[in-house]
Amino acid sequence: MNKVFLIGNLTRDPELTETSGGIKICRFAIAVNRNYSGADGERKTDFFNCVAWRALGETVARYTRKGTKVAVTGSIELRNYEDAQGVKRTGVDIVAQDVEFLTPKGNGQDDGFDSPAPSASRGGSKPQLQPFDDDADIPF
Repeated sequence: MNKVFLIGNLTRDPELTETSGGIKICRFAIAVNRNYSGADGERKTDFFNCVAWRALGETVARYTRKGTKVAVTGSIELRNYEDAQGVKRTGVDIVAQDVEFLTPKGNGQDDGFDSPAPSASRGGSKPQLQPFDDDADIPF
């Protein structure tokens, strides 16, 4: 089984591109702190390159930016390639199957992100709540 779960912060803004076949792909990287400190008392950090495909990639690109805390569930994928000097290299990517946004929204600041369009099935507006007296007609 190839399964990975990481929680970390984006190290740069996500990059959304499209394959020649028209499929969206979002590349982003996260920094994950280790849960222990080194001999010097400092916590070590690992950096992971992540890839999200199709709608998930579009969502990540739309609602995250550098510094956003995310939880990524996915799998590890190795890729072999040759660099510009012809040296064979191996790259490691996390292929995201799910990305959960953990950074609280707002704090009274305009975060610059697009708000999702209201769903047609939801009618586009929130229902108004009516006051309810739950102390009336208590049977006991």
